[in-house]
Amino acid sequence: VAAQNCRKRKLNALLNLEEDVCNLQTQKESLKKEHFQCSRSISRMKQKLNNLYHDIFSRLRDDQGRPVNPCQYVIHCSSDGSVFIIPKLVVKSEQKQDSAKEQKQK
Repeated sequence: VAAQNCRKRKLNALLNLEEDVCNLQTQKESLKKEHFQCSRSISRMKQKLNNLYHDIFSRLRDDQGRPVNPCQYVIHCSSDGSVFIIPKLVVKSEQKQDSAKEQKQK
């Protein structure tokens, strides 16, 4: 009787594990689909942002009426909603300062 109960517990444990494996495989497939949809959504957003970026720069002009070069400037949005066009050199130097501060904090 003890051996029979032991085999029954072992069988139940195996069945539970098989059920868990099936549930995890289903969850994995669901997560794969979600990941694919998120990746596709991010890709679309990046493309829209890129199009917007080019559209904005195609309309911008400097003081002499010449088009602003997107290779030399970046669009910066502040936390209060203000939008600025900043030279890339300024942004790079700020990034260097920020990374230097992070290194000091570590």
